[in-house]
Amino acid sequence: MKKPIISKYKINSLSTYRWSPRAFSERPVEKEKIRRILAAARWAPSAFNEQPWRFILGIKGQETYNKVLKTLVEWNQKWAGHAPVLILNVTKKTFSLNGKPNAAFKYDLGQAVAHLSLEAMNQGVYSHQMSGFSQEKAIQLFQIPDDYQPVSVIALGYYGKPELLPEDMYKSEIEKRKRQALDDMVFANNFGEKTDIF
Repeated sequence: MKKPIISKYKINSLSTYRWSPRAFSERPVEKEKIRRILAAARWAPSAFNEQPWRFILGIKGQETYNKVLKTLVEWNQKWAGHAPVLILNVTKKTFSLNGKPNAAFKYDLGQAVAHLSLEAMNQGVYSHQMSGFSQEKAIQLFQIPDDYQPVSVIALGYYGKPELLPEDMYKSEIEKRKRQALDDMVFANNFGEKTDIF
């Protein structure tokens, strides 16, 4: 299934077709494609080139995958357990250079994950990002140091059969994509004042 965005503004095809399905095939993702997807994340911009992101890679059939799956809330486990790859996204809270707090640590992880998700589309692979997981369980299971924070989990894989999803998930899987209007999120002068660019 393809769910391109409907926009009057022409944008690149990766952004047009990127979406977050829950119907994943259990077909393995080739290791070369996983390497390319993670390489794109590696080259994302970050404050002071700190690159605070870290990824714990779980490939189905390996213990790491089972541990990442255990961190997910039950609702996410129902569908994400079909994806062949689960990635726990972790980021460093302080600068390595001087130990001072890095105010951009989550922002920078977000940029890396955005690059990852677009490269996944470039490789013909879908991704779905989740905040529904236990940080505490992730810290415990993976012995994550105090200076790092787990932030989200990504399910990665090829598209599967949406009709195999539970009914509530199936409905959201096939409905049209929606976004707020640009003039509701882009302002000029004062916060909340619409710009005339649209």
